[in-house]
Amino acid sequence: MGGRTVKVTPEHLAEIRDAVTPLDTEEWRERYRQRAILRADQVKDIDKRYRWDLYYAAARDSEGGLPDSTNGYNMNHIDTALRAVVPPLGSDSD
Repeated sequence: MGGRTVKVTPEHLAEIRDAVTPLDTEEWRERYRQRAILRADQVKDIDKRYRWDLYYAAARDSEGGLPDSTNGYNMNHIDTALRAVVPPLGSDSD
């Protein structure tokens, strides 16, 4: 993704992808594009908010969600991984 170095292991990146991708639906994407979300007026980077909301939703998922293996990474590492798996909201590939 754009020369970005992902600090998480390939295995953990795959686990993040597997947990987040099913939640990345067109309905969610459109809601965020329209900023029909809680505290939207305070959001500076809607793509970052979207990918982190997906991450936290996956972490809460009782049917698997994110493994504890992501706990060893800092937020910058996780955000880089999320950018690698969640296309921007304006992307033609959604």
